[in-house]
Amino acid sequence: MDTFVIHLFNALLYASVLFLIAGGLSLIYGVMRIVNLAHGNIYAVGAYTTAWAVGRMILGGAPAWVLYFLLPVGAVAAAALGAVLEPTLLRPLYKRAEEYQLLITFGLLLILEDLMRFIWGPYPLSVSALYEALGSLSIGESIYPTYNLAVIVVGGIAAAALWAFVYKTKFGVILRATSQNMRMASALGVNVNRVYVQAFTLGCFMAGLGGAIIVPQQGAVLGMGVDALVLAFVVVVIGGVRGPEGGRPGALLVPLVVGVGREFGIAFFPEIELAVLYLMAAIVLLIRPAGLFGRA
Repeated sequence: MDTFVIHLFNALLYASVLFLIAGGLSLIYGVMRIVNLAHGNIYAVGAYTTAWAVGRMILGGAPAWVLYFLLPVGAVAAAALGAVLEPTLLRPLYKRAEEYQLLITFGLLLILEDLMRFIWGPYPLSVSALYEALGSLSIGESIYPTYNLAVIVVGGIAAAALWAFVYKTKFGVILRATSQNMRMASALGVNVNRVYVQAFTLGCFMAGLGGAIIVPQQGAVLGMGVDALVLAFVVVVIGGVRGPEGGRPGALLVPLVVGVGREFGIAFFPEIELAVLYLMAAIVLLIRPAGLFGRA
């Protein structure tokens, strides 16, 4: 029973981070129809920025409780990066073929990777002090890190906040209207360019938050963005593109399914852990190409 509970918590932990990454990716595509291949490295920018900021404060002798308030710094940095990238590099390509958008975002992926290497060097950054400071909880005869539970709570709060933002605010209505019919929204007086930059910024903020909250556990390493991007695409393929409706139950269910599948693979087939996730995506594509919750 203890082992089952720990596997369940691990699946929830993985699902919480995946929801933030894949939710941002799906939001950007659903509103702007851009496949953002740089999304994974925006997640990595959030992780690196948080690790750097917390590390500087640790060297300065800041108390532990102050360090936890620095975790959102990475999310803010990722959002600021998104707010700059959308109007400067992406907006001129909206009326061009999708191949141009893929090329520019793939180029951004490579540029951001080299930029992180240039700024922070080739070695991993770690802020495990935050992970260790919260200690562990006893679950029967086993122990489980308290920080992991905190990440699960943050993921749940982020999901609730996103739902409220999309369905309970005026901007959420505008966002959904633009997603469904951009020309009609523009004809009704909606500033589509402003909606696009805000949607892209929000998607980047979600990715950066995912990197920021996971860095105390895993550290920040080069290449982490590509791994996250691949897994986010697995989630999007299984769930289908839902546009800005990232707060729907399906948007939470799919990362949980992927998290359970990953944990199942680690427990029973550790050699082919990733293959289990790809197999899940392939089966969904064969049965329902639009995804479980996508629009056929």
